[in-house]
Amino acid sequence: MSLSFVAETDLYETDKEVQNLIDWVCLSEQIKENNNTIRNLTGEYKKIEPDCREGVRAQLERMKELCKERNSLYEKQNDLKGQKQKIERALER
Repeated sequence: MSLSFVAETDLYETDKEVQNLIDWVCLSEQIKENNNTIRNLTGEYKKIEPDCREGVRAQLERMKELCKERNSLYEKQNDLKGQKQKIERALER
């Protein structure tokens, strides 16, 4: 829709109804463009989201594994330290 004829006249400035109609059309067009952008962004998000969730899930599982492994090593360290202290005490006798 071309509104160039309005630019050539002073209708926009002098006629409030014309001004409101033009503003309404412009705003409606902006809303339509925004809705299209929102739909496109939502579509892109929906394409990406499952992979991101899987990636996060995999990372969380790996973190759990690392924590279990670390805790196991801490326990082994404590056992080894206990054995070492036992040997040191035996050597002191």
